[in-house]
Amino acid sequence: MEPAPGPQEKYQLITRNLQEVLGEDKLMAILKERELKIYWGTATTGKPHVAYFVPMSKIADFLKAGCEVTILFADLHAYLDNMKAPWELLELRTRYYEHVIKAMLESIGVPLEKLKFIRGTDYQLSKEYTLDVYRLSSVVTQHDAKKAGAEVVKQVEHPLLSGLLYPGLQALDEEYLKVDAQFGGVDQRKIFTFAEKYLPSLGYAKRVHLMNPMVPGLTGSKMSSSEEDSKIDLLDRKEDVKKKLKKAFCEPGNVENNGVLSFIKHVLFPLKSEFVVLREEKWGGNKTYTAYEALEKDFAEQVVHPGDLKNSVEVALNKLLDPIREKFNCPELKKLSSAAYPTPSKAKPAEKGTKNSEPEDVVPSRLDIRVGKVISVEKHPDADSLYVEKIDVGEAEPRTVVSGLVHFVPKEQLQDRLVVLLCNLKPQKMRGVESQGMVLCASSVGEPRQVEPLDPPAGCCAGERVYVEGYEGGEPDEELKPKKKVFEKLQADFRVSEDCIAQWKQKNFLTKLGTVSCKSLKGGSIS
Repeated sequence: MEPAPGPQEKYQLITRNLQEVLGEDKLMAILKERELKIYWGTATTGKPHVAYFVPMSKIADFLKAGCEVTILFADLHAYLDNMKAPWELLELRTRYYEHVIKAMLESIGVPLEKLKFIRGTDYQLSKEYTLDVYRLSSVVTQHDAKKAGAEVVKQVEHPLLSGLLYPGLQALDEEYLKVDAQFGGVDQRKIFTFAEKYLPSLGYAKRVHLMNPMVPGLTGSKMSSSEEDSKIDLLDRKEDVKKKLKKAFCEPGNVENNGVLSFIKHVLFPLKSEFVVLREEKWGGNKTYTAYEALEKDFAEQVVHPGDLKNSVEVALNKLLDPIREKFNCPELKKLSSAAYPTPSKAKPAEKGTKNSEPEDVVPSRLDIRVGKVISVEKHPDADSLYVEKIDVGEAEPRTVVSGLVHFVPKEQLQDRLVVLLCNLKPQKMRGVESQGMVLCASSVGEPRQVEPLDPPAGCCAGERVYVEGYEGGEPDEELKPKKKVFEKLQADFRVSEDCIAQWKQKNFLTKLGTVSCKSLKGGSIS
């Protein structure tokens, strides 16, 4: 039997892989006296995805350190956050979360009997709690409430009062759950500092706050329930896992914003204390890493290939997902899943001679636009005006793209350049070569015609998503159907501003690093 860890060992387990701890001295003082009481809350909104293994892995660390852990299913918060969970679905989604979170914990070997599970509505509707909400609202400024929720509460043009209440409730949860510490992502930091500022004004103690880093999604941005390609659902089939990992951003040698590497660091390594890269004998055979830093170093030096890394993660991830899929394969949980997350009703096809009463939304989020890096440029063998380019968009293999840029952009100006690529057009042959995308360019209005490829912001990586301001959360079509002319309808409103910014209906094209632009073609069109 292993000896119980001492305060220092417990501290190391509790804080490893965290981005920030607020209240380190208080944390150590508690550990010298007794076990730490901590809670993690999750609002029961969108379907949990594989990024939820990150907090699950930390919960396993907390239990190893002897902590008393409470998991809060924050159902009322889900409703307050711009009604992400409608009232009529709240109970169903909370039940779904209970089943799926417990299944996740079991799949990584966490004993459920050591955890306490509670719903927000079990205590947040009590007389005492409601009175404290009113007491808190009498001392909190509107500015502080809005600022606290800025990273967590959905931001809309006309915010609801409910979003201002959200941070206050999360602060009060620390007192009503009788914990020493709250654990969450670093996106919760403003709510945590809000709690530290305002709980003492009600006579309640300031708590310790533990923050995980935000793990990049498969597209290189935050993994999100609302961005389909950025996440793998816990119930995705194996073929869907393979498909999403294949498309994942994992540029050779690039360890920044690499969702595949981050998943290994924050989930797979803490669970197994090792990671095996699977590869064929001709490429050196399998290699076992017992320290994440060694794997990251080998990837940075391109000793480990992105394809091998993805294949290895796929095998390890499916081992975690198999017991969850099996549990949800029963009729009862299948029914719960479809009831909690009903498929949005689609408009029926219009009958001949009638107009469809629910026209299809033609919005920019349906376009899969990404940053690409041009790896090679060659003249098309059968067309003098066409280039054939190999463009890296963060997938396992670069895409072949045919562009009519020979008369406008010298070959050497395209080589190694970052471009903006439309990735979900139906592939089509151009003079015998299949093109798997379209390089978006600005064009002058008058003669002689000038063309300039759009430029992503400096510092972008291949595979990063490009979106239109206000349409960040939408899900792109798998493939744009030529007959529906979605791109053509949207492209009619593409323009270059007087500041050379690419826009759709005067809303900027963006990546997480800033605006997409062109060099000089003010007022030009984009195609």
